[in-house]
Amino acid sequence: MHDRLSALAAAVHLAPFGALHLRPGELPGMQSLILLGPDEPGFWTHFTASPEYSDGAPDPMNRWSERVIGDLARALDARAVFPFGGPPYQPFIDWAKRSGRAHLSPVGLLVHDRAGLMVSYRGALAFAERIPLPPASPSPCDTCATQPCRDACPVDALQGDHYDVPRCKNDLDRRENDCMDQGCAVRRACPLSQSYGRQTAQSAFHMRAFR
Repeated sequence: MHDRLSALAAAVHLAPFGALHLRPGELPGMQSLILLGPDEPGFWTHFTASPEYSDGAPDPMNRWSERVIGDLARALDARAVFPFGGPPYQPFIDWAKRSGRAHLSPVGLLVHDRAGLMVSYRGALAFAERIPLPPASPSPCDTCATQPCRDACPVDALQGDHYDVPRCKNDLDRRENDCMDQGCAVRRACPLSQSYGRQTAQSAFHMRAFR
């Protein structure tokens, strides 16, 4: 299962970003969940060549995710699940932490064992059977000596257990703040994020959506 899923996902520049067993009743009829995130480098180039990106309609990445992950679900006899489309919304942050591959960072954002603070989830595949799970991984923050994320926010909007969203957004127009063009400074500061291969244009795309 894992090898076939990984191969099919890689063909559309997605990768398994974690797996977990679902709790009874969480997704009725489903026992296992595999989270999917961008496979870098190359995801942005693949996405921008899609019809959803160029058709001018709203929410191109969400629509791309629905189409592509929906196709994967049909090929694998699974159910496609997405972090958008609510309310209600599916508990992707909780699922990510339960997968053992994402952890809370010192600034309160999720940090992933491959994507660092650039982690994002385009969707997930739920399966009726109970599939074997890979071993959990330790938090990369445990071995990050300098933890530069702690001091990277230009307005200290991230304080561990609190994210001051209005403070963050209000500073985005300041000339010295390059988050709109380059992506969140905190996410960029993470050494693991820097090795992930995410393009600046993708970060700017998400910042525009965030704003």
